[in-house]
Amino acid sequence: MRYKLALGLAGLSLVAACGGAGSETTAAAVEEGAVQAVALWGAEGGFVTPTTNTLRPPRVVVYSDGQVIVDAGKTFKLTEAQVGETVASMEKFLEGQPATATPKPGAPMVTDIPDTVLGVRAKDGKMREVRVPALDQVALFYPKELVEAKKLMDGLATRGTSEGTDYVATRVRMVAENAPGAEGKVLAWPAGVPEPSGAVDPVWKKDLDGDAASAIVKAIPAGFENRQSLFKTGSGATFVVSWRYLLPDE
Repeated sequence: MRYKLALGLAGLSLVAACGGAGSETTAAAVEEGAVQAVALWGAEGGFVTPTTNTLRPPRVVVYSDGQVIVDAGKTFKLTEAQVGETVASMEKFLEGQPATATPKPGAPMVTDIPDTVLGVRAKDGKMREVRVPALDQVALFYPKELVEAKKLMDGLATRGTSEGTDYVATRVRMVAENAPGAEGKVLAWPAGVPEPSGAVDPVWKKDLDGDAASAIVKAIPAGFENRQSLFKTGSGATFVVSWRYLLPDE
């Protein structure tokens, strides 16, 4: 069986499954005083590989201290005023929107496309998120506020790509997916990196820090859009192994 090493992390994000419809945006409280995500843009669902679905980060996350992280690969800083303006704009754009938006009647049906996820931390301290199916494809059938929210976050992504520095962290998320009959160079399992244990259905995920995190970064040092390689465990099983840096709040 041919196994193609193609991950394509850029533009993908958020691990959870698509949220259901509701009358209010979803809310999740976080510990007061910690650096918090205050605005985000990501994606959920869609026709993607299990590895991508498990590993993908938010497209953009803005933190309360001004740090902006794009695709878990680039970062730059906003001023305190810019953070405030971003949050205020996202609050305005998402105010009154349902947890899952529905396009106006007459919108063409689009399948297998990830939902756009837009979020902002409101004044009550809770992160409110709106999921928008196929926003790019049927933008004319959604409220203009949702389009503007995505445009605002897209501007931050563009800025991160053009002027950001490489984002690195001391913690990483590693994903191993079964690759029997894979084509390409298969390496011995890297020393210091835990091997998959138990059932791998369909992927095995492990968050690493310390020496183990350093070992996987050293073993697969490719650019952040293609951090993956084929490895064989001590028992002879072959996996395609991928990783990314964890975000501050993960």
